[in-house]
Amino acid sequence: MAGKIPQHFIDELLSRTDIVELINQRVPLKRAGREYQACCPFHDEKTPSFTVSPSKQFYHCFGCGAHGTALGFLMEYDRLSFPEAVEELAARQGMQIPREISFEQGPDHRPIYELLEQVSHFYREQLREHPASGRARDYLRQRGLNEEIIEAYRLGFAPPGWDNVLARFGRDDKARQLLDQAGLITRNDAGKTYDRLRERIIFPIHDGRGRVIGFGGRLLGEGTPKYLNSPETPVFHKGRELYGLYQARQAHRELERILVVEGYMDVVALAQFGIRNAVATLGTATTAEHLNKLYRASNEVVFCFDGDRAGRKAAWKALETALPLMKDGRQARFLFLPEGEDPDTLVRKIGQQAFLEEVRQAQPLSEFLFARLESQTDMDSIDGRARLGELARPLLAKLPAGTFRRMMEQALAQRVGVAVEVPPPDTAAPRRPAPRRARHQTPGTMPPMRRAIALLLQYPEAAQAELPPGWEAIEQPGIEVLHDLLTRIRNQPATHSAALVEATADERLRGHLAQLAVAELAVQDDAADQLCGILSRLLEKQHAEQRNALLKSTSLSTMSDEEKQRLRELYRRS
Repeated sequence: MAGKIPQHFIDELLSRTDIVELINQRVPLKRAGREYQACCPFHDEKTPSFTVSPSKQFYHCFGCGAHGTALGFLMEYDRLSFPEAVEELAARQGMQIPREISFEQGPDHRPIYELLEQVSHFYREQLREHPASGRARDYLRQRGLNEEIIEAYRLGFAPPGWDNVLARFGRDDKARQLLDQAGLITRNDAGKTYDRLRERIIFPIHDGRGRVIGFGGRLLGEGTPKYLNSPETPVFHKGRELYGLYQARQAHRELERILVVEGYMDVVALAQFGIRNAVATLGTATTAEHLNKLYRASNEVVFCFDGDRAGRKAAWKALETALPLMKDGRQARFLFLPEGEDPDTLVRKIGQQAFLEEVRQAQPLSEFLFARLESQTDMDSIDGRARLGELARPLLAKLPAGTFRRMMEQALAQRVGVAVEVPPPDTAAPRRPAPRRARHQTPGTMPPMRRAIALLLQYPEAAQAELPPGWEAIEQPGIEVLHDLLTRIRNQPATHSAALVEATADERLRGHLAQLAVAELAVQDDAADQLCGILSRLLEKQHAEQRNALLKSTSLSTMSDEEKQRLRELYRRS
């Protein structure tokens, strides 16, 4: 069975994360007193009601009710699973997720990860030691790669032969089954099993945590295909992964921009010249998942394509994929290489600084879009400009609402000569449903137990107060939750609202606590005094109800000694 990520790790992760910084990278925030505000990213609004609290490490929208921690925001905004959100935050903080704890919530894929790591090490050994690896080492030297880069990207060599990996790691049926699951072996039509990668330079593919999830192989000598990737497996999906992104994030604490190139060798060759921010898709066109992952790492993505017809076609497809993701603050640029050049050859020809300047001067998405459309029309005629408007309308309709979209519409109007009606964003693509609107509850109408819980969530230091004796015996819905919160805070005095909410296993209860964590309490004096006062009044009310119930059930003359003693105790406590 797969285990869980330890709660103490989640708590520490949230305590190290600055939720304001995290959200501001995706949704520009403005300071409003002690908190920060923006228009909610989860529903359409003109007046900001989305609030981020640095003290609570929490966000809340008073319009649609969306609320949560840094983890919750990543899951909702970036559409990440819980493990992916933990991975993203851990990578930002340079924290290692405990490896003895399974990361997956579902099937346990640790055996596949362990096998892939072992095979990666095997390939590296073969590059250094196998008699036939000289050809591979010569090729890498010819491409100008030194040992540092070879080691940084963990390049290897799959020797000639049909069963090197199979013989080394497939000693029994269970092991061979695991090799098959990891995409390391394949079968021919006759049912014969053999190594998938043979006589190739090996490029291990890493996920965001640095785990090997697959391999790419470049063929040495004649034959096809020249490049071969691992197939889709439980841990490897080429439409989601990017070669070199892990190494880029390791090389740069903050990535100013990311350069998307076509192949493994382009990434590695640029790294040899000190350009450590290049990534490559894995034999597929750029997908929305690729771009979401890139924009989580940097606000600027530069696509580097050949300047020929095929390269411009690929660039246009990337542009169409990027349009719905172009939120304010994000940039996409396009660098078209001279004929016959790739990033490797160009950087060797013009040098690092000149190449970086080419990247900085790459064509913005807006210019590329309008230049491409204008090339298909006669801009000197009214008919041609009208045609430009019709071509641009559906493309601009894909853009999310915001300043960039309005400026693109304005740029189109300037080119056409009149304003062009562009469909609003919500008709261009299906929107995610907004969370249910939260019910507003003023401080005066909040039930006492809910207010006590809200006080603890918003002012955890109140848990250190000396509470009225016997408060644990209060018979009110929510007393167990209050007791649990008090215990957790006293065990971890430095905890905060976000960690208290996130540590709640029950999803429905977690939602209720999230709302209480941002409820308006209007605390004018000490929160601890208010908490003690609420519990004291609840105790007094309960004692009064118990006295009345005891007196109604029997008269003083017929009471037993035990009942009289109980009645005296209730009067003494009042």
